[in-house]
Amino acid sequence: MTSGPARPSGEFLTFQKALAGRYSIERELGRGGMGIVFLAREVALDRMVALKLLPPDLAARPGLRERFLREARTAARLSHPNIVPIHTVDEADGFVFFAMAYVPGESLGERIRTRGPLSNSDAARVLREVAWALAHAQLHGVVHRDVKPDNILLEEGSGRALVADFGIAALVEAANPEGGELLGTAEFMSPEQAAGGEVDARSDLYSLGCVGFYALSGQVPFTGPTPAAILAQHVTRPPPPLLSVAPQVQAHIAAAIDRCLRKEPERRFSGADALAEALGPEGQIERELPVSLRVFIKQNRELETAVAWCLLGLLFAVPAMVTMLLSEGPTAAGVLILDAVVATLLGIPVVRLLRDVRRLLKSGFTLEDAGAAWAQDVKLRDEEFRFEVGKRETFVDRVLRLLKWTGYAVAAVSLPTVLAAGGWIHTWVDNVFSWSLLTGLGASVVDEIRARARSDVMGERWLRVWDGWVGKRIFKVAGLGLKRVVRAISGAHRPTEVALGLAADRLFEQLPKEIRKTLKALPETVKSLEEDARAMRAQVAELNAILAEIGDDDPSRPGAAERARVRAGVEATRDAARDKLQQAVKALEAIRLGLLLMHGGGGTVESLTLDLEAAREVAADMANLLEGHREVARLLRERRETGTFALSPGEEESGSADGR
Repeated sequence: MTSGPARPSGEFLTFQKALAGRYSIERELGRGGMGIVFLAREVALDRMVALKLLPPDLAARPGLRERFLREARTAARLSHPNIVPIHTVDEADGFVFFAMAYVPGESLGERIRTRGPLSNSDAARVLREVAWALAHAQLHGVVHRDVKPDNILLEEGSGRALVADFGIAALVEAANPEGGELLGTAEFMSPEQAAGGEVDARSDLYSLGCVGFYALSGQVPFTGPTPAAILAQHVTRPPPPLLSVAPQVQAHIAAAIDRCLRKEPERRFSGADALAEALGPEGQIERELPVSLRVFIKQNRELETAVAWCLLGLLFAVPAMVTMLLSEGPTAAGVLILDAVVATLLGIPVVRLLRDVRRLLKSGFTLEDAGAAWAQDVKLRDEEFRFEVGKRETFVDRVLRLLKWTGYAVAAVSLPTVLAAGGWIHTWVDNVFSWSLLTGLGASVVDEIRARARSDVMGERWLRVWDGWVGKRIFKVAGLGLKRVVRAISGAHRPTEVALGLAADRLFEQLPKEIRKTLKALPETVKSLEEDARAMRAQVAELNAILAEIGDDDPSRPGAAERARVRAGVEATRDAARDKLQQAVKALEAIRLGLLLMHGGGGTVESLTLDLEAAREVAADMANLLEGHREVARLLRERRETGTFALSPGEEESGSADGR
């Protein structure tokens, strides 16, 4: 026996009857204290819309009905890419409703409940888009009053965040001064709203901070047996720092969310646009890597297994062959065989690595692309580790490291005595050397095992290889005899400066040979600018992280004056780095445009030469600035490790003068 279709609710039937000819309701999407939402088709325009029906008991009260219509019509005037547009606000046969765009997809709440917390990049993007929506509403005098995950919709396909239900909560607050209808969203309510105080745009920032806390950790700042108990905690208790429950979150994102969750509105951000800026470009959505780079990373990680097998082969083969040579007497053939075995076992991983690099070069990608891809992959894996295991280093890890280096140090000190005695001696010195060496080796093994379980150790090691001189040599050897390959255009993973450098290289290669000889310094200048811009971008990211750890100028915290002074110096350094980064990109852009003009017949060698001169000046300027920035960053790292951010007067002057 088959069951019939689900029986529609009474509201569905009566509401559809009232709207017959205007809207054709398909199904109910959800309901709550704010009303019932239906999916419907607007007949005149033949489009899908979401109809939100005011709860009938509220619609029956004339004063509240008028206020609802006024609030909804004010919200309908908001036009922003991250706000669900309201098409119309109306009433029919006693029903008060508004029609808004239907957003296919899911709410942020559904996304987190079904698939867990967001990554740093996705969370920062969603929060930034919601902040832009709140900032737009603030400019028009509209306060949301009910920012929560279920009011943030994620568009299917694009992932764009859209905020729904602007201003509607004001009606329920007026109808329920004790907060009865708002108890369902107590987890995301600001202290002033929970206490019945004055609510403004800063209240929305607190609620968005709660949303961010939930999106990144999977839990809300406060929980309790009843909504009233949760509201009381919002008013009286400080929230836990986000990093204490979600250590995988980037410092600047956690600092921004913690600031939103301050009890006093004046200690939060001045506006939602300031929050969007604080979330920073570092949290942007990660770009998809081309398949060639994904395969290269996979092959690099698999190479560790090949190395392990080769070392195991050496461990067994070499002693056996040495024993054979010693017992039968060394012969030229035997030594040759031993050398061949060692060379083969050591050469297998090297040959595989050179093969993988050569294949990557043939596909049009370079060492810089490999480094950028590895940096992105390591960053994503580190987020996963931090979410899965928490802190990277624990007390046990610090004890292991102490045992390791203490063991090696004692062994090194006692080794001369052992050697002076002509070899092993059965004395306490011999025992000290043996046991300390064994302690160091044992602690090293356990430390390595724990490190691999708590972080992407191998990924970080490969990243150091490809960012250093070893990586340059490997790529150089792998590229020997390889005809010049046009670099791959598919490079969404590349920073702007790398993409511009690539475009300039391609345009330069397409020029006639005589012109290339005249402009022979161009590739080197482009390369220098590109490298300096990448280094400057890294400096900006590091200084932003330091600023997040310093915190803001909260006068109630100890050492506020010193912290404010240091923060000002770091901000000046960061702003100077941003300015130089823009200058480098501008110089690269000028070279690219000059090359485009030459290809189009509108440019000259002389004009492009002038652009190159200006670019070389920028490159020289950046080299000096980078040196100063590295020194400032070093000093700040030392103070970060010791827990103080105070600079001496001389250091502050050298670190902040002229933006350095």
